[in-house]
Amino acid sequence: MLRATAEGITLAVRAQPGARKTAMAGIYGESDAAQLKIAVQAPPVEGKANATIVAFLAKFFSLSRGKVELVQGELNRNKVFLLRGLTLDEAKKKIDEELR
Repeated sequence: MLRATAEGITLAVRAQPGARKTAMAGIYGESDAAQLKIAVQAPPVEGKANATIVAFLAKFFSLSRGKVELVQGELNRNKVFLLRGLTLDEAKKKIDEELR
């Protein structure tokens, strides 16, 4: 789900568009293929859901929107985001606290 890279960390996300509100909805999948499941209020039309996830992740991790980039899965529920300015340990801790 989380991987360190030279540019920051990558976060694998499984989007669930059409939800009542945008929020973390748990973990999707098993161990190595696990993804962070995010319920998204915006519809998957014209990039609205992607923009909503970027804004949600930026706010959740206390980053500017410019430090959150969709790098894979623009037209798919399975997405990968690059988060700059965050360590792997910080991201893990924040996600673990939210999902308890």
